[in-house]
Amino acid sequence: MNKKDLVDAFSKKANVTKKDAESFVDTFVDVVSEALSKGEEVKLVGFGTFKVQKRAARKGVNPQTGKAIKIPEKMVPKFVPGKELKDMVK
Repeated sequence: MNKKDLVDAFSKKANVTKKDAESFVDTFVDVVSEALSKGEEVKLVGFGTFKVQKRAARKGVNPQTGKAIKIPEKMVPKFVPGKELKDMVK
């Protein structure tokens, strides 16, 4: 499912126009992105949690040259599904 499909589904389920549905989807993405950029978690009970996790520095290999390189630590976004979502997918 891509963004267009999500907007269409949201529009039908919520009985709103596609323009309004797209605005809601865009706003949701913006709010979650802003919260994650501040290091905050976004918890949606039953659905899951969006959070930021630190990925430790590690050694890697440049595939073109075969030389060892150091990959620095960084912060990455992560989604942890909730129990209800996991059960629904089963």
